[in-house]
Amino acid sequence: MDLNTKLTVFERMVDIYDRFVDQFDLACKKSCAHCCTANVTMTTLEGYRIISHLEKTGEVNCLEAIARKSHPDRFMPRVSINRMADICARNGDPPEERLNPEAGPCAVLADDACSIYSVRPFGCRCMVSARNCGQTGFADMDPFILTVNDVFLQHLEHIDAQGYTGNFADVMQFLGSEGNRHNYAAGRLGTPPAALLANQPVFVLMIPPEHRERIQALLMQIRSIEV
Repeated sequence: MDLNTKLTVFERMVDIYDRFVDQFDLACKKSCAHCCTANVTMTTLEGYRIISHLEKTGEVNCLEAIARKSHPDRFMPRVSINRMADICARNGDPPEERLNPEAGPCAVLADDACSIYSVRPFGCRCMVSARNCGQTGFADMDPFILTVNDVFLQHLEHIDAQGYTGNFADVMQFLGSEGNRHNYAAGRLGTPPAALLANQPVFVLMIPPEHRERIQALLMQIRSIEV
């Protein structure tokens, strides 16, 4: 699958997800930025989409600000979601992840609004809550939404299986290099740098028994995407 096809599939996945989540009564709205932290992760496919958007809008200089504002204690995952599912399916022990909730706001947050909102990482798009997080101190997410989020994130990593996963800032800094973008577009990435992880295809989907029947319609929509 070439890069343009991957991007098209991703856009259609976003459309499917947005229609799904629109069925729920959510508290999320503009200027609600409690979850907009420096701990967001994403794939290189998402990063490439964001940088393409910045090039079209003439805002590539935003990459310098992202590098400058990246928090030194930002979350850097030790395993990707598909690797996590693989380990758990084999009854293994996944590595303990370390996340600092005080790592600060996202580098592209301005006046409590996302400056790249239309192309924000999927991890941001799927972070939803039935109640205002600022009042509760946590996201009130329907368990089925959480399952759907995992399945979409797993499929996203699957279609970017030759790419990397990492913190938003680290992926953006990696793709900020024209040479790295060229190699990624050509499918010529090798061993990931220290801050990033190699993606992998889906081995098993993380769907609890109580959601297996309910999620079938969404799975059919994802799998029926044609380009």
